[in-house]
Amino acid sequence: MQDPNIPLIRDLVLIGGGHSHALVLRMWAMNPLAGVRLTLINPDPIAPYTGMLPGLIAGHYSRPEMMIDLVRLARFAGARLILDSATGIDRAAREIQLQNRPALAYDLASLDIGITSDLPDMPGFAEHSVSAKPLGHYAARWQDFVSRALTAPQLVIIGGGVGGIELALASSHRLRTTGTQARITVLQSGPVALPAVGAKARDQLLATCRARGITVLLNARATLADSAGVTLEDGSRIPSDFTLTVAGARPHRWLTATGLALHEGFVTASETLQSSDPLIFASGDCVHLPHAPRPKAGVYAVRAAPILLHNLRASLSGAALRPFQPQKDYLKLISLGDQTALADKWGLQGGGNWLWRLKDRIDRKFMAKFADYPAMETATLPAHAAQGLAAAMEEKPLCGGCGAKVGPSGLAATLAALPAPRRADVLSGPGDDAAQLRAGDAIQVITTDHLRTFTCDPRLMTRITAIHALGDIWAMGAAPQAVLAQITLPRLSPELQSRYMTEIMAEAAQVFAAAGADIIGGHTSLGAELTIGFTITGLTRHPITKGGALAGDALILTKAIGSGTIMAAEMATARLPDMMLGEAVATAFSTMTRPSAQAAAILTPHAHAMTDVTGFGLAGHLMEILDASQCAAVLTLADIAVLAGAEPLAAAGHASSIAPANRAKLLGRITGPVTARTALLYDPQTSGGLLAAVPAKMAGMLLMALREADPDAAIIGHITAGSPRITLA
Repeated sequence: MQDPNIPLIRDLVLIGGGHSHALVLRMWAMNPLAGVRLTLINPDPIAPYTGMLPGLIAGHYSRPEMMIDLVRLARFAGARLILDSATGIDRAAREIQLQNRPALAYDLASLDIGITSDLPDMPGFAEHSVSAKPLGHYAARWQDFVSRALTAPQLVIIGGGVGGIELALASSHRLRTTGTQARITVLQSGPVALPAVGAKARDQLLATCRARGITVLLNARATLADSAGVTLEDGSRIPSDFTLTVAGARPHRWLTATGLALHEGFVTASETLQSSDPLIFASGDCVHLPHAPRPKAGVYAVRAAPILLHNLRASLSGAALRPFQPQKDYLKLISLGDQTALADKWGLQGGGNWLWRLKDRIDRKFMAKFADYPAMETATLPAHAAQGLAAAMEEKPLCGGCGAKVGPSGLAATLAALPAPRRADVLSGPGDDAAQLRAGDAIQVITTDHLRTFTCDPRLMTRITAIHALGDIWAMGAAPQAVLAQITLPRLSPELQSRYMTEIMAEAAQVFAAAGADIIGGHTSLGAELTIGFTITGLTRHPITKGGALAGDALILTKAIGSGTIMAAEMATARLPDMMLGEAVATAFSTMTRPSAQAAAILTPHAHAMTDVTGFGLAGHLMEILDASQCAAVLTLADIAVLAGAEPLAAAGHASSIAPANRAKLLGRITGPVTARTALLYDPQTSGGLLAAVPAKMAGMLLMALREADPDAAIIGHITAGSPRITLA
């Protein structure tokens, strides 16, 4: 990992999560180049391994077995991961244009964006077919199709190369295992199927197709797709319940506007894997190598990775670059669907179960590189240390976000020692979400929030922090007014300082402008790591406090819980066999970046008491309402929305570093089952939802309105008479 005492001075950006870049990230983690900030741009948090796709379609592999978790990989490499699609490169400005956020600066970039196999110019194909690439979307659509359990499904596969035939055989096997006899037709636009393999292998593959009832049509060019099937160039129709396009490699169209030298749309790269712009490298299927033209195959991307890594490091450090010389041919192991395979190399051919086992062993060996990462170095105990230091160092690493707060017991003791407000215009001090100040005929509320970063993306961290800080204002029923920013930057070169601050303040300005507030100033400093904070004022005539909940009130929570557990697991690069941590993290980010403005507007006119659920967890913040209102509550665990992945992670023992303190604060005050879902009640939430006590007769109507903006909003329990305590049902 990077030494925080060494300033970052250069930006290396990897565009695309292909096989070359995945391996570069893993190798970089083992030996990072000092002074370089590494960034990966990819639209999805996971990336499929192409070699296992036929096995997935056939049902031999589960989805997690063939997916590289880019979130875990980026954390291991100390890289910033931006979940977005590149749409262009402004080489003059050295900026990468993105689909959903402002352009990103780079000093050195690399392309590994793969190819597509869709047919964008043919009518109906975008709406009524699925492309084999990107693989993740295809895998999900296929699973949905299989789950429909049609009695006699008809499939059309457009493309009679190795990929099309492999997927036809895999589809046939999968459907036969469910007792379904499918009719599968493969369309090859040319006169020869499987043109990239030897004659013996071709004959064997086509014979296997005939034996499985798969029809291969030659000189069959598709021209139209609709919901019922495919129309061919000669006007004939083929019915289809599932249309797949595997019609060869097509480059991404946005590359044509980059000004880079291209060959049939693919990036032309030199022996050193540099494009016509020496600041942009390229590898994988998106590349054409004039010195050694090769077919599009993952094996070349894997072999190129060490050379790509060396040359990226060399370009950043001033060392000599190395040439990449791909092998002339490679062993093609073609899956036949039923755990047998066919081998083809240099015209030689063979087949059988042992070849499937060989292919399976090769594929699993590759994926094992992204399963369990080596443990990174941790701080060691000095030879001479104070008594008790060893026990303190055994604690979990400090979490970011609200998980890095001081525990509730210590904080409460400190705040209790503060004197009561003395000024007449200071209406309340510590204890509620925001302090109250008299401002003419209105009440001005003021709050401050500062978060230790838990993501390497300053723009994302800024958005989450801003929405988190606004939660206190919205929870008081106030309209956001003015904002002061407090930013601590890590050690950076002047140019990277400017890039960081531009991203942070531009994102903050966007969030606060949407909330109706103005940034009026702030303060910056340098420190060991990025910390972002905002002090915010708001205006209201009738502030909502934590006190005021009444027996009989319904409790409404607007967002799912579990973000603290998910982010703690992400910091630990945790892995569970049946889930993709990256997808859970992406969902958590989506929830954390959703503002609560609309929810506050709906709840404010009716709430008897309200707060936002943050560092002390749902149970801790509910108890604050109960203590202030002198009443009790019953929570229905099954009705509390939980972020995908949070419950299995909690069951596996993952928790934020503040969770034990949150639990200890409530000992003896909560009654109910002890489960993984119960553990999430103590989970700190960053940019969590609003928790409101509302009249029971209005709860259903309010919930309907809330779910338009907050799909996870739910009635999770009710207020009862009695001393403050929580009963879990």
